[in-house]
Formats: sequence, C-alpha cells, structure tokens
Amino acid sequence: MEQLLMIRFAVSILIATVAATRSLRHKSLDLSGAVAGFVVMAIHIAAGYRFGALLLVFFFTSSKLTKVGEEKKRQVDAEFKEGGQRNWVQVLSNSGIATVLVVIIGYLTRGQDKCLDSNEAKLVTGLIGGIIGHYACCNGDTWSSELGMLSTQQPRLITNLKKVQKGTNGGVTTTGLIAAAEAGAVIGLTFVLFGFFTAGCVTSVPLKQLLVIPIATAAGLCGSMIDSLLGATLQFSGYCNIRKKVVGKPGPTVKKISGLRILDNNAVNLVSIMLTTLLTSLACSYVF
Repeated sequence: MEQLLMIRFAVSILIATVAATRSLRHKSLDLSGAVAGFVVMAIHIAAGYRFGALLLVFFFTSSKLTKVGEEKKRQVDAEFKEGGQRNWVQVLSNSGIATVLVVIIGYLTRGQDKCLDSNEAKLVTGLIGGIIGHYACCNGDTWSSELGMLSTQQPRLITNLKKVQKGTNGGVTTTGLIAAAEAGAVIGLTFVLFGFFTAGCVTSVPLKQLLVIPIATAAGLCGSMIDSLLGATLQFSGYCNIRKKVVGKPGPTVKKISGLRILDNNAVNLVSIMLTTLLTSLACSYVF
C-alpha cells in the first residue's frame, strides 16, 4: 500500500508539472496561476486518480473552448484576455473548495479509491458527490458562457426573460443551457470511467455508479443557472456608450442593464460552486 501511494505521489508531481508548464506556455494560465495549478493538480491526483481526471477534464476542455471564436469574444467581452489567461485567484475560485474536499477524502480513505456507497461510508460518499458537483458546476458555467457568447441567439436575462446585450451577467441562451448540461455529463462520465478502473466496488454498487452521469448533468445545468441568477441580481452589468460593450462597473458613460455591485465575477463563481457542491453532495448521499 505504501509503495502504491509513493507511485501515485510521483505521478501526481509529474502530471502537475507537465500540465502547469503546458498551460503557462499556451497562455491558459499566467505564472501565478501555473504555480497554483501545479499545487492543486498534485493534491488532486495524490488523493485519487479520479479527482485528478475531473480537474484535468474541466481545465483543458474549458481552456480549449475559451480560445474558440476569440475574435468574436474580443468584440463582446470588456475583460477579454488573450487565450483566456487565468491567475491564481481564478484557479483557486474554481478549485479551492474541491481541493479541501479531496484532502479530507485522502485522509479518511488513506488514499484508497472508494465507490459512492453510503452503506459503506456515508461521509466519504457525500464528499465525493460534492467534488463531482463542484466540477460539474465549473465546467457547466464555463461551457455555457463560452458557447453561449458565440450563439446567434440574443441572450435573455434569467430573472425576467427580457432580451439583453451579449456579455450581460445573468443572460442565458438555449445554446448555453444545453452546453452546461453537456459539460456536467462529461464530468460524470469521466468519474464513472476512471472509477471502473481504480475503485473496488462490491455486489451491485459498480452498476449503480452510472447514476453519477445524470446527477452530474443536472449539477452542470443547475450550477450554470445559479451562477446566472446571482449574476443578474448581485453583479452589476451596464452598457458603455464609449466602448460599445457591456461592463461590470458603473460610470458616467455607462447605462445600467441589471444587477447590484455586490459581487464580482469570482465571488459569483465561488457562491454558485458552493451551492452546487452542497446540493450534489446531498443528492449523492441520498441516491447512493
């Protein structure tokens, strides 16, 4: 057992190094983001290969989608960054809660990959469910935003369904909502596939793990909608007549569209992740 844990630790350092270096070279992360990403990735894989897989799938699919249609997004997004480059704050806001959970799971299981089974370990099942919900929410929100922005549909504000400018916080499209559900499904599928190879389950428990896929799909959609609701109400959106773009701060040339200046984008993401993590944890504890 100790030898297997040492091998996993070595693998975690290797993969985290490669991922952080690649992300820095491709401008998906700045230097601070790469350092934070290395630490987070190493912790995830050391705690369990499935957790590392969820983080990798979320990060690389989101990074790829961020770079799709960059020119069109540049014209819409007032805070556009080349390659969608993220810093350490954004890395931790999208992985901090899950990192705490995987550390707790790693301690409780002594590094053994466990199936979702409340009869065997209710707390661990709830914690794993929380991690699934966490990355389903992150993936769903990112896919929804990146693909929704490229949609030919004009977004509607989630609170009143009135048409709003692209880039408005809380604006949703059918394309974006479908993308959020698909993103959650990808997270669920990743967990199930890796679980078949790494987790030892008994009796009918392995087949029951397939229920993670619809749960993660719902979490992706739910997380995206919670994020949109918070963005429409607690995050300011206004149209700047000079820049001809939606901006997140009021000003003399800015006409308010929606929301209050209470939360910024990182805070909205964090709150939506927390809520989705909790809801998915409860769902998994009940279902499994």
